[in-house]
Amino acid sequence: MEREEQQPGLAAPDGTTGVAAGRAAGTAGDRAGSPCPASPDQAAPAPERRGLSRRTLDRLVGAGLMLAVLVVAGAVLLWAATSPAGAPDAAGPEPDPAAPGESVDPPADLEPGEIWLTGLVLDAATVATPDGALHDVSAVGQDVRTGPDGLVAGAMSVDATVPFDLVAEQIADDVVVGPAPDGLAAVTRDVEVAGRVLTVVATGTVSVEQGLLVVEPRTVDVGGPAFLSGVLGALARQLVTIEHEIQGLPEGLVLREVTVQDDGFRAELSGEDVRLAVPTAG
Repeated sequence: MEREEQQPGLAAPDGTTGVAAGRAAGTAGDRAGSPCPASPDQAAPAPERRGLSRRTLDRLVGAGLMLAVLVVAGAVLLWAATSPAGAPDAAGPEPDPAAPGESVDPPADLEPGEIWLTGLVLDAATVATPDGALHDVSAVGQDVRTGPDGLVAGAMSVDATVPFDLVAEQIADDVVVGPAPDGLAAVTRDVEVAGRVLTVVATGTVSVEQGLLVVEPRTVDVGGPAFLSGVLGALARQLVTIEHEIQGLPEGLVLREVTVQDDGFRAELSGEDVRLAVPTAG
């Protein structure tokens, strides 16, 4: 019996044609491969996380450090500009400690007609007395009071220039005092030896000893032969050595320091119970 061969397009045993069956199979396959639509309750898959770049991290770190610096700087400024809570407000710098002899309150025993001052400051180009004149005077007095004893300062400090001529006049008529290099003083004096007059020139250091102005010669020149300088050196040194008390200063002021300037000795003086003026007879 001959086998019957199915030809394309003929009906299959289930009654469908081969082409139709193929199409149905393809459609079924597409449906099987297509995902089912997600239900509303089903969560969507989480998005993929990507790490921060190195540049972004550096910027974040830099911004954080800058913010920290600004916070610290602001705290320091706030601390410096404010005072602790409960502390009294500072109206200004604290006053300096009282100078020796300074009284905070006026004395209780002031008599009618008396005057009391403290913190007295005097700047004068010249201050003159019968004994001479001082220049570029700057004085500060504490506890200054008028009374039967005149004008008296409980404490006083004075800076003044003592002219060379004033010192020379107070020593002797033939003495000349002036400046020398390196902060030294020069002293010139005439010396009579065997009826002859020699001019002695000395330069020396300047210091203060027990309130006296002292010029100690370092070099001495008698203006003659070397052997004459050797013979007269000791005598000449004595004649040009100066130990002098500056005259004309108020009673109570004591010389403390002295330096050499072009126009005189710059003196620093101070003292207590300094009598600035005495009462005059009426």
